[in-house]
Amino acid sequence: MENVKKVLYSAVQPTNNLTIGNYIGAISNWKQLQDDYDCFFAIANMHAITVRQNPAELRQRTLSLLALYIACGIDPEKCVLYLQSHVSAHAELCWVLNTFTYVGEMERMTQFKDKSARHTENINMGLMDYPVLMAADILLYQADCVPVGLDQRQHIEIARDIAQRFNNIYSPTFKVPEALYMKTGAKINDLQNPEKKMSKSAENPNGSVFLSDDRDAVIRKFKRAVTDSDNLIKYDPETKPGVSNLLSIYSVFSKKSISETESEFEGKGYGDLKLAVGELVADKLAPIQSEQARLLSDKTYLDEVLKRGAYLANKAAGRTVGKVYKKIGFYQL
Repeated sequence: MENVKKVLYSAVQPTNNLTIGNYIGAISNWKQLQDDYDCFFAIANMHAITVRQNPAELRQRTLSLLALYIACGIDPEKCVLYLQSHVSAHAELCWVLNTFTYVGEMERMTQFKDKSARHTENINMGLMDYPVLMAADILLYQADCVPVGLDQRQHIEIARDIAQRFNNIYSPTFKVPEALYMKTGAKINDLQNPEKKMSKSAENPNGSVFLSDDRDAVIRKFKRAVTDSDNLIKYDPETKPGVSNLLSIYSVFSKKSISETESEFEGKGYGDLKLAVGELVADKLAPIQSEQARLLSDKTYLDEVLKRGAYLANKAAGRTVGKVYKKIGFYQL
């Protein structure tokens, strides 16, 4: 009997530029995952509008992210690569799941608290409802697992709670998803504030290395990275967070262990380390940037990818919504 692959779901918003942290923690892993799972990879533009977006920029960033996915090795023939807003079932299931979700649960979500603090002029219901839409994203495709970082654990837990709540009332309908914590890819921190995660919306742009940064910008940012005063290259996140962050980045991009990386820089100074990391990262980003630019020049191809993805995603999502509507008592023709 042929082994049936497990279903995996993941999504990234087309907002701001992605950082090397996003690449290491998510997209670079997807290339391997697409061979091991039935993958649904989404561009989450519905999530993006919880914060005000410039419409023209959102459209441009959507295509740019799609091209980036493919440039990083995501094969649209091996997975379902689609745009969230092309599948109306996301909004439909979100509305149903809202009736199985409690206000107190949403108010306790860390992301709601953080975004509300940063966007005091626009604390909208979308910000609060974000985790329910995320639950709908995952449950629509009967996902077995979702690759996440530790900071996303809360969202998977609420998706599991909602699924179990619905299943207990109406009989098993949704698979209860598991979090897939990737073993490869260290947590990448801000170059200027190495005790915080590198973010695509950081206040200081010098702290984040973006996948769109040219070679000079990449090397300049690493040269300015915060370290410490003793000039000892040693991995110790507690007392040497800046140096440890640089070693982690070098380790991931060179595919060497931390101990091998420490040995390579033994007896060298911080300037040597910063330059080496910057040059290595720039070298790795160059072919991705070149391929992304080539793909962006072929809009016809990108549209075809999205059409194929929309067809396959709608087919899978429609089956789930049909079951849900039947179970909750919606009259169907």
